[in-house]
Amino acid sequence: MLGQLRESGNQALISACAVYLGLVFVTSRGLIAAPRYRDLLGRIGDCRARAGILTAGDDGPAANALLTAVVQRLNDLEKLGTVVWRLLPRAGVIAIPLSKLGSAWRVLHAAERRLLRLENDEETTVLLQSLRLLLAASKNPADTELAATLTTAPDSGPGARAVLIGVYERLHAREDAELDAEFEQQRIALWLASTGVGVLLALGMALDHQLTMLLGAFGGFLSPVIGVLRPQPERPRSWGVLVLAPVGGALAAVGGLLLVRMLADPDLNLLGQVFLDNSWEAPTQPLALAFSLLFGFSGTLFSRLAFTATRQFLPPAV
Repeated sequence: MLGQLRESGNQALISACAVYLGLVFVTSRGLIAAPRYRDLLGRIGDCRARAGILTAGDDGPAANALLTAVVQRLNDLEKLGTVVWRLLPRAGVIAIPLSKLGSAWRVLHAAERRLLRLENDEETTVLLQSLRLLLAASKNPADTELAATLTTAPDSGPGARAVLIGVYERLHAREDAELDAEFEQQRIALWLASTGVGVLLALGMALDHQLTMLLGAFGGFLSPVIGVLRPQPERPRSWGVLVLAPVGGALAAVGGLLLVRMLADPDLNLLGQVFLDNSWEAPTQPLALAFSLLFGFSGTLFSRLAFTATRQFLPPAV
């Protein structure tokens, strides 16, 4: 009977991990990368349309060469495998690697700045005025210097285009840096989530704590849900954090029960007999199951308990 229960628990854990990996892929592809990729496609279309308008003018061989180079870069961004992975050119997108997506945005920004060199005076004035209004409404202290630069810039001519290109270069560099930091955070969270699933499966096969892990994962899922339902919710900043929460909750539940068992051990006797009887050796007891849910729900509870356990091994202060 015990063997059958353990086998059923392993099967439930394996099924939950398989479903979770599917959700991780859907989140990475559809909720993190897809919106940025759609924005990229829209900006590529706008850039291509502007290049087409500028191509209609007769500005000499140098301008034509620049436009040809820009159009070629835009074509490269839309090639198979440059930004997204497809089985066939017209097939649906399989995956959108975040590293490729970040590089594509830098290429697009460079193409947009090159087109600014060929803008006529009327369009340059419109862009300058639009950028002045945008920076004036910004609450970012870094935009104050840029706004001052635009205030003293001429409204048209080569000088105006030079200032416009310089300001856009600063804005694009900041946007690219923020995008790289965001994607790096997402990649780390997704890697930890995927690796954590493997750790959960290994622990599930070795220990009789499958229900502990499942309840911890449920607690990790409940934590952001409750946060959203609060009157003034503190919404998570990252999809990667949401993806990582169930895995972290499952691992925290297992580690938390082990810490409770250690702190309730008769040699330490910090928590008492009730915790000793409802922790590591009895993971299916109602109180142990409640502990699992709480540890999964609150990472702060696990960290405080871990710090308490750590202090027991530190030498007393002199």
